[in-house]
Amino acid sequence: MRRRSGPRIAILVAILTLVTAGVGLVATLILNAFVFDEFDAYGEVPIPGTASLHLPAGEATVSFHTMVTGSPSSGFPIPDLQFSITPPAGVPKPQVTESVGGTTTVNSDTHVRVWVVQVPQAGTYDIVTEGNVNGYINPRLAFGHSSSYGWLMWVFGGLLALGVVELTAALIWSARSAKATRPLAPEEMMSFNEPTWSAGAAAAPSYTPSDQGIRLEQLRQLAALRDSGALTEAVLLGNVAYRVGKRLEWDARAVRATNTSKADGFVRSDYRKGWELG
Repeated sequence: MRRRSGPRIAILVAILTLVTAGVGLVATLILNAFVFDEFDAYGEVPIPGTASLHLPAGEATVSFHTMVTGSPSSGFPIPDLQFSITPPAGVPKPQVTESVGGTTTVNSDTHVRVWVVQVPQAGTYDIVTEGNVNGYINPRLAFGHSSSYGWLMWVFGGLLALGVVELTAALIWSARSAKATRPLAPEEMMSFNEPTWSAGAAAAPSYTPSDQGIRLEQLRQLAALRDSGALTEAVLLGNVAYRVGKRLEWDARAVRATNTSKADGFVRSDYRKGWELG
């Protein structure tokens, strides 16, 4: 039973690992999209409009933020937008790269990443926004950063891959252990009832053999003896031919080889006086 319990425990552990990784990965994706995403951490600028925002050094995201009716999908239309960013005196101009991301909507509040800005130095930057935003409710550009817990996706993704490897290894182990021989457990052994013998006389046969049946049985027994004797003789003569080193021409009536005298020593033996065969 230990050989079977090992693979079962391994399969159970692999399944638990897969479930934990799957639930953790889905939860991380949801939380990063709706809870941990700080897309407006540094402030917002209305469209059109101007504002001064303090931006830290490093990467910052620029997202289009508006109110919508209904639930827009990933095909949410982004209007024609422009913005300019003026750094403080003596600071290089930030590098802006277009990087459209997925659409996130919570209670009719929608935002989608449009640009990524590489801020060379922390400071207060003057931002001017423009765009054709007719039909959008309270449109603005939000400056922030992605979730700080993005590394959790890699953790649960790696755990998911580990679970797949564990499950594969456990299934192979289970298949091999199932093929391996093992002693039967007491509950797996079959019991046979011993035959009971009657103390009385044996019952007489229900038929009487005929004379023809007896003769046929005698002929059958004689034929079996003849065939077995010939077969035994042929096998023994094969050994004699091997010892002599040549093919034998055998005279069965005389019980001797007619083409060589070397076989006689293997067919007959000289016995001491008093031990001869009659």
